[in-house]
Amino acid sequence: MLETFLAALGVVFTMLVYSVPGFALVKCKLVKEESISAFAKLLMFICSPCLVFTSITKNEFSRELLTQLLIALIFATFSFLFGLILFYLVFKRKSGDVKYRIYNLATSLGNCAFMGVPVLEALFPDYPLAVAFSAMFSLALNIIGWSVGSYIISRDKKYMSVKKIILNPATIALFISIPFIVLGLSLPSTIGTVVTLFSKMTTPLCMLIMGMRLACSSLKGVFLNPFQYLIIAIKQVFLPLVAFLILLVLPLDPQMKASIYILCACPVASVVLNFSEMIGKGQKHAAYLVLLGTSLSIITIPIMSLLLVFFN
Repeated sequence: MLETFLAALGVVFTMLVYSVPGFALVKCKLVKEESISAFAKLLMFICSPCLVFTSITKNEFSRELLTQLLIALIFATFSFLFGLILFYLVFKRKSGDVKYRIYNLATSLGNCAFMGVPVLEALFPDYPLAVAFSAMFSLALNIIGWSVGSYIISRDKKYMSVKKIILNPATIALFISIPFIVLGLSLPSTIGTVVTLFSKMTTPLCMLIMGMRLACSSLKGVFLNPFQYLIIAIKQVFLPLVAFLILLVLPLDPQMKASIYILCACPVASVVLNFSEMIGKGQKHAAYLVLLGTSLSIITIPIMSLLLVFFN
């Protein structure tokens, strides 16, 4: 149990250290605030798809693999929707305020790729399928983000796009990976090396961007709003505990249960900020929640990982 706690603590601490150079670059005025979006585009359109591709194709195809991936996708979809519906019902009267609509997304959507993958690799080094489950969570996140999520923030159906649900970077990467895993194909060595390197850049680049955003934000706004701590507690403690209780009774492989549980415990997804910026509403509140959730993950993820022993 202590070994699991220390492993989770170590990897989350390392990820937070990645944010320090980004913070310093902005504070030293070597990177301007308006340039951060360029880093975010590199992350979203290049590194993230490469991560999805490598996560899926490192496993050998089988009927069991397909079944497990579908189960992970279904569980991710329902867990995200459960959080959205629960928060909406509790704070329905405040839904006219965009701040609460951002809070709604933040309680539900987790950073299951950029944060989830390195944590899974540290906790389950001999179980590559764990990383493939993160791709399914990313797929569910993108589907919900481009549909329900966009509508929640904007309250305008024009932001709900079937085209974007199908043609977003994560979904395209998944479609490309399918023939590779089904037919046992592999990329040419040079291209494969490039894709792998881009996939490994996802977490450091994500955290660099977090550091840059923190340098541009009000520290008071990030850390001194009590209600934001409630949102983080719901996202990173309460809802993972609900997922834990459900997973305990499901007839699934113990490592699969553990992997999905850790993905549910990931901090607030950075795409919450991406969608708010795209729509032009609630950007400040989204940035505060992403930064606070990521910072507090050094406490929540190691503590939540202590429950992994019950899946053995």
